[in-house]
Formats: sequence, structure tokens, C-alpha cells
Amino acid sequence: MTTTVLRAGPPVLPSKEEAELARESSRLLAAFVGQKRAPRLKVIVGKEEITVPAAALRLLVDILAQMAEGNAVTIMPIHAELTTQQAADFLNVSRPYLVGLLERNEIPFRKVGAHRRVLFRDLAAYRDKNIASRRMALDELSARSAPPACSH
Repeated sequence: MTTTVLRAGPPVLPSKEEAELARESSRLLAAFVGQKRAPRLKVIVGKEEITVPAAALRLLVDILAQMAEGNAVTIMPIHAELTTQQAADFLNVSRPYLVGLLERNEIPFRKVGAHRRVLFRDLAAYRDKNIASRRMALDELSARSAPPACSH
């Protein structure tokens, strides 16, 4: 497997005009993404025609939707290794808290010299598991606090 490193620089917030263009583009493209026949996007540059895969088109719709909301977007390969600070930023926690999670083996990691490295896919799996666990706890709390059904 080859490793592709994406180097787009730091995320930049879209301008008001870019956000509006992204909103319109996202709306138009999204209408085609859900169709039975896989849509194809062709980019024409001069005499060159480039066909974009359907999976990339779906990703493009998601990116445009985020830009329409005024959000900056970063693309991260699933196999990318992150530093503890990058991992903490992704989970929106402090670095010391993340290190605690790593040391308790809640998230797999490896050491490179004295530095810890975390695979993005492991972070995403931890986040998804954590979200599911919180949803289940909230559902349980909601069920407990619901008033009993009246029987007349």
C-alpha cells in the first residue's frame, strides 16, 4: 500500500462568496449523488477532460456542504498517524487527557522514540464508540425520566 500525504496547508475559512457558491454547488450535485446510476463528474481544463470517481463526488458534496456553512475542511487519510496534540485536537480534549486514554489502552498507539503516534482510524473508532455510548446513556436516562403512561 502506498502512502499519500496530503499537503494543502492549514485549513482556511471560505469567504462569503465562496460559501454561497459552495451552497449552490452542493445543492445541485447532491441531487445527482443519490440516483441509482452512479453519476460522473467531468472537469474540463482546456482540451483536457478529467473524470472524477463517484466516491470522490460524494466527498466533494460533503466538503461543499461544510464550506457553505462557513467551515474550513481538512481531509485526513484513514491510515494517517497523528501526534498526541493532533489527536487531542481531533477529539476536542486536552493533550494530557488524551495521553491518559492512551496509557489506559483505551486507544491503540505506538511509540516512535519517546513520542506517541495514534492512527486516525483508531481515533475515529474511539470517537464513534464514545458517541454511541453517550447516546445509549441518554436514551436510558430519558426512559427513566419519562412519566408513566396513564391508564384510564
